[in-house]
Amino acid sequence: MAEALRIGIAGLGTVGASVARVLSEKAAELTRQCGREIVVTAVSARDKTRDRGVDLGGAKWFDDPTELARNADIDVFVELIGGDDGPARACVKAALEAGRHVVTANKALLARHGVSLAEIAEKKGVLLNYEAAVAGGIPVIKTMREAMAGNSVSRVFGILNGTCNYILTRMEAEGLSFDACLKDAQRLGYAEADPTFDIEGHDTAHKLAILTSLAFGCKISADDIYMEGISNISQADIRAAGELGYRIKLLGVAQATESGIEQRVHPTMVPTASVIAQVHGVTNAVAIETDILGELLLSGPGAGGNATASAVVGDIADIAKSRPGFQHGPVFGRPARELKPYKRARMRSHEGGYFIRLTVHDRVGVFAAVAKRMADNEISLESIVQHAAEPEAGTAKTVILVTHETTEAAVRKAVDGITKDGHLTDKPQVIRIERAG
Repeated sequence: MAEALRIGIAGLGTVGASVARVLSEKAAELTRQCGREIVVTAVSARDKTRDRGVDLGGAKWFDDPTELARNADIDVFVELIGGDDGPARACVKAALEAGRHVVTANKALLARHGVSLAEIAEKKGVLLNYEAAVAGGIPVIKTMREAMAGNSVSRVFGILNGTCNYILTRMEAEGLSFDACLKDAQRLGYAEADPTFDIEGHDTAHKLAILTSLAFGCKISADDIYMEGISNISQADIRAAGELGYRIKLLGVAQATESGIEQRVHPTMVPTASVIAQVHGVTNAVAIETDILGELLLSGPGAGGNATASAVVGDIADIAKSRPGFQHGPVFGRPARELKPYKRARMRSHEGGYFIRLTVHDRVGVFAAVAKRMADNEISLESIVQHAAEPEAGTAKTVILVTHETTEAAVRKAVDGITKDGHLTDKPQVIRIERAG
């Protein structure tokens, strides 16, 4: 049997403690599967005295994670500190430069520095594994990096944030407000005390940026993502979507277009009968559209200690199964130095259907004026529904428009015109309708 694989873990929070526990409890099974033992020999965290529910007495303690990363007595450095810079970046870079394999769950770090870190890993001939960074326990990275050779990807999209999906699911199922669902998500530990990173789309954007690089062979470009969150989604939107045969999900979407690659994160209406519309609660799902395979949908737990730990342990096991002299594949599916510069497609040229909700004054001529603005911008309407607005809106009326395929620019121009006409009593709501399998 080969020598034991020595693991150093930096960060012993929920995920780090779960990883250590799984490696201990499943030690015999992992040895059988990998052909060698996997042993945690070193750890680093902020508080040495905290009880983490796992015996780490046999592991050497390091106050400084960077010192642990450089330690010659480990083979694999597992980074579970978090953050896109600071200690996380410093220790991952140090580990790679020292010739250590690295496993990380840090999507923010990869979204900002993934390409430069990949260059170091490939130069040193070591692995940089990051399955847990995107969609938790779903093996989407392994699938895209290893199992889809020869396929050309045209679009990748999905539900990549469990907090947002939980909130939208509860809003629809129980008729609760966004604020009520958010408070409950915080109580249950699905949302942070400051939920901005999740509900405004930043978490989804980091994950999407990584998937975009894998899908299209381009450099990661997290700053070039169009982003909207779900904090402005109301019960009026949820009910209207249901009446029209749709369900609202926060999607991350990346697709190749003639003008470049489009990356966007925003609330989206998907047909109720589509598979992705059936993904509820904190579950994640990723759909990949290719020329050979067609459409592949992967779904499963996207967050939490056990789901993330499962992905981290899987990455460690892959390293344990590799042997000295084995030529490792590139970090992002193509050599880092060959990744193409990201060419951003103009968002306003995006084509598709739109849901538009307008709260308007209840007076003669408003409906005709709205219709004229649509016609002036060559927007064809699939349906128009008018009914009483929410009780707090008084005598105002709600007009709901569903367009046929049109451009983002045309919709925004029409809505801006309606706003300038002075017919609205509240901010307009525009939600894209996405083709979904």
